[in-house]
Amino acid sequence: MIKSIFHVNINCKDFDRSLAFYQMLGFKVAFNVGEGGNQAFEEGLRIPNNRGKAALLILGDDPRATRIDLIEWKQPKTEGEPYPHLWHTGVARVCFHVKDIDQEYERIKAQGVEFLSGVQTMKMGGGTTRFVCFKDPDGQILELIEFPRS
Repeated sequence: MIKSIFHVNINCKDFDRSLAFYQMLGFKVAFNVGEGGNQAFEEGLRIPNNRGKAALLILGDDPRATRIDLIEWKQPKTEGEPYPHLWHTGVARVCFHVKDIDQEYERIKAQGVEFLSGVQTMKMGGGTTRFVCFKDPDGQILELIEFPRS
């Protein structure tokens, strides 16, 4: 039986730049994988002759908190671009629940982060849900969401 999502893997082109970005969002390093290769990745992930630099990041101290598996593939080199739009097949965005979306929006925006728009509002479940999307250093779309309030 599947219990929950353990982590979301985000590949990046510059590990140190992306690590600093996700730490700015509030993630901390739970486990520094370091740099190297792994036979299990060659077979289990079908990545031949692999070598990467990675860390498992976590929000807060709860062992069940949201985690990101951040990896820069050195061999083969991370390639490609993020999805060109949010209606592309596959995992299109990662969404983070926040308590004060205006405060987080302003804090992140002050760091020069590119947002797709300002904070949006929609009626949902008898209350007002607010969200906003932005991009990480490689262009991966991330989202902040604040759930119903009256």
